[in-house]
Parts: sequence; C-alpha cells; structure tokens
Amino acid sequence: MLQDRLRAIARDTLRGMRRGIEKESLRAQPDGALARTPHPRSLGSALAHPSITTDFSESQIELITSAHASVDSCLEELAEIHRFVVREIGEEVLWAGSMPCVLPAEAGIPIGRYGSSNVGVAKTVYRQGLSWRYGRRMQTISGIHYNWSMPGLGDADYFGLIRNFRRHAWLPMYLFGASPAVCATFVEGRVHRLETLAPGTLYRPHATSLRMGRLGYQSDAQSTLLVSCNDLRSYAAGLEHGLTQVHPPYERIGIREPGVAGDGPESYRQLSTTLLQIENEYYGKIRPKRPIRQGERPLHALRERGVEYVEVRLMDLDPYAAVGITAPVMRFLDLFLLHCLLTESPPDTPEEIACVSRNQERVAERGREPALTLDCAPEPRGLAQWGARILEECAPIAEALDAAFAGSGYRDALAAQRGVLADAALTPSARVLADLRTHGNSYRDFARAWSARHRASLLAAPLPAEAEARQRRLAAESIQEQRAIEAADTLPFEQFRQRYLAPERLNA
Repeated sequence: MLQDRLRAIARDTLRGMRRGIEKESLRAQPDGALARTPHPRSLGSALAHPSITTDFSESQIELITSAHASVDSCLEELAEIHRFVVREIGEEVLWAGSMPCVLPAEAGIPIGRYGSSNVGVAKTVYRQGLSWRYGRRMQTISGIHYNWSMPGLGDADYFGLIRNFRRHAWLPMYLFGASPAVCATFVEGRVHRLETLAPGTLYRPHATSLRMGRLGYQSDAQSTLLVSCNDLRSYAAGLEHGLTQVHPPYERIGIREPGVAGDGPESYRQLSTTLLQIENEYYGKIRPKRPIRQGERPLHALRERGVEYVEVRLMDLDPYAAVGITAPVMRFLDLFLLHCLLTESPPDTPEEIACVSRNQERVAERGREPALTLDCAPEPRGLAQWGARILEECAPIAEALDAAFAGSGYRDALAAQRGVLADAALTPSARVLADLRTHGNSYRDFARAWSARHRASLLAAPLPAEAEARQRRLAAESIQEQRAIEAADTLPFEQFRQRYLAPERLNA
C-alpha cells in the first residue's frame, strides 16, 4: 500500500513540501548560570517580531523561520537569525542543551513580558498560570519544533499522519534524543528517579530524552485528556473539553492575585481555571496547525479552515549543532513524516493512546537499555526490530525524494539513522554521556563549552550588510507594531480576558 500511495504522488508534489523551524534557547551567562537580563531591545518586540520572540521566560529566546521549499534555505535563514542574535546579546550565550543551565530559585526565573496591550498582558498572565500549574523550572526546557506541510493534503490525510506519528514517535526520540543528563538545580525540591553522575549532575544511564520523559513536558492533569486524532471533529471536541472543563486544583489557585488591584499582569495568577488555559497548553508531541487571524482562537481557525500544517514538538536541541539541528536530521524528518502519511493509519482508541504514551515514556527514560521491548498489538516487540522495519519501509520514500530533488541527501540521511539504530553508542544521548566524561561528568561544563564554541563560530561567520539591515528593520518595525497594538486597545483587560475565553469563540 505504501508503494502504491508513493507512486501516486507527483514529483512536483514532493518538491512542494514545506518546512519551517521554531528553535528555543535559554540565554545564559558565560559561567553557565541563567541570564536574567530583559529581552534585548535591539532584537525588537517579543510580542510582534515575526522571527525573534521569547517562549516561557524572558531569558528564553525563540527563533522562527518562514516555511521553505528546501532544507538548505531553511537552515540558511535560521543561521542568519542566530548570527544576528549572538551579536546583540553581548557576552551571553545561547545554551546548547535542551535541559536548562544553572537555574536560580523558582521565583528568580523571569517570566516573559510583552508590553501593556491586552494581548501582551494575556501572554504574560498565561505564563504565570503555567508557573502556578507546573513550576517555572519545567518551562525553561528548550527544543526544536519542526513545521511541515505538503500540497494537496486534506484534514483526513493530516490526521492519518498524526495518528501514525504518535504511534511511532518513540523512534525519533530514540534517534535524536540528546538530554540524558541535567543540572541538579533543575530538580531542586522535586521528587525524581535520577541517579547522581557527579556533584551537580544527575542522569539516567539509558535515557535518550529526559526532556520528553516524566521530568519534562508532562502533566498529570493532562494525562486524563485523551484527545483522539481520528478526525478534526474528534480532535476539536477533545481539545474543547480541556478548554472548558474546570479543574478543581486550578480552581483553588484562583484567577486573581488576592489583594492586588488593577488590570496589570501582577493582578492575575492565570487566565482561567480550566484544564487548559488556551490551546497551546496542550502538550502533544505533534499538533495540527492553522495560522490564526487577529484575535482568533486557534481551535476556531482549525474548525473553520482545516489543517494547514503539522507541528512536530519532540525534537531535542542538538548540542553539537550551532543552530540546534542539521540538514540530515531535517531530511530524515521529511522521510519519517511521509512514512507516517503513506502507511495505513487505523483509528486510535483510548487504550492505544495510553499504550503510545507508555512507549514514549519508556524510550525517553530507558531507550538505550539493551533488548528494550515496546508495547505493540498483538504482542510486545523489540525496539531495534520495530525500528528496523520502519526504516526499511522508508527506503523507497528516500529514493523518490532523491529523484525529485536530484540528489542523494535523503538516502544518506536514512543510512545514517540505520547506523544509529544498529549501534546505540552512536545515538546523541550516548555521545553526550560519553563526552561528559571529558568535562568531569558535569552537565553544566559540557553544555557551557559547546555553547561558547557555537557562539564563537557564529560570531566568526559573516553577517552580510543586507542581512543585518533586514534584521534591524524587522526589529524596528516590530517595536512600532507593538506601540500601535497598545494604542488601539479600548477594553479593560478583564473584559478582554472574558471575551477571548468565551466558549462560543471556539466554534466555527
């Protein structure tokens, strides 16, 4: 069936694939401690800039590319943004690892600020809600989001892809997970199952991606939200339930800060008391996406206009890559997503969704454990055997892509991951643990060294005058746009909050 579906895709359609990247990085001081300086004004407005913003923390830069027809052009844009940013942040570095640098106490981690407009205040209050619900440390984890689309696909195609991606997400977690160790400050005061590698560094011996495990972007509250991806209707219904169902623990937190008057962000603890404050709080490994119009809810946009692309959210930063990801890895993701699209994708069930979650957690925390087995109906299957079968099925897709693009990059990318699957020592997670030894088994010193190396290489690379002028123009325009947004506000924030969160605004 895969071969038949592949033959039905024209080369022009394959060449019509688009991919874009959202890359998060903490700003850190040269000694490896979190930089608590404000988002640099020379980078523009975090509220309005199209490609340079912040994620949870004021110290957490997010760099966003546009959608590109080629892997190389996407990386070129990402590198240009990086070169501009490192020139504007002084002695600070962009932290090379997904797991954070040396963190202060919870209250010392600054939450992102977006100005005085209602939408800016809402973004800050949302982040305050995240800190109340999950803690600020968890939100400082960084990663890569890979946005992917192909022409001619409908909602049913994208949801079939999403179901298969969820079933097989453990494979890219194994192949590209690069966070087997953490700085001890990350888990200070928390119950965990990590072992001590050296003073100040904790790890799991066979972990691939602690970022995607129990200590990472996980939520016990959200574990009750079994969102089906059988079609847009079922997905939207599950998400709407999370957006409208009051969650008693969050109700106890409350919306307003007791004793603080006014409409500023300091007057609020969270946007709402529902299981999810807004759509972005849903921690899926892959999400269907549709660009929104001004003031529109993302769920409404999906229901009204359908899926435009998928957002892959499980990629760790590659600590060995100056921009966090490489061209061969991007080509493999293209391959893998096409495999998910072209192979049979039966409907999901609550039982399967729970099974998928167990497999992902097992690989995140124990993926390199010899002879590890995963749950797979009708009986468990070895990780290596299952992975080898998937990679074998990717071979004709790689050939078709190389024919479409007149090269060998996709076959080379597949061959590289076959080697990684055959030898666990070649996985990024194993390489990180091996390299930690040369830094005294210190995660801080390992990531600090690579962060400094990447800073030096990016500073050494030329930033053409036209590129610098473009980045400065975008920064200036974003500041002007933020001022215009703030000047246009007429509603008090509380009215804005209630209107934005009104349940009827979720429907098409």
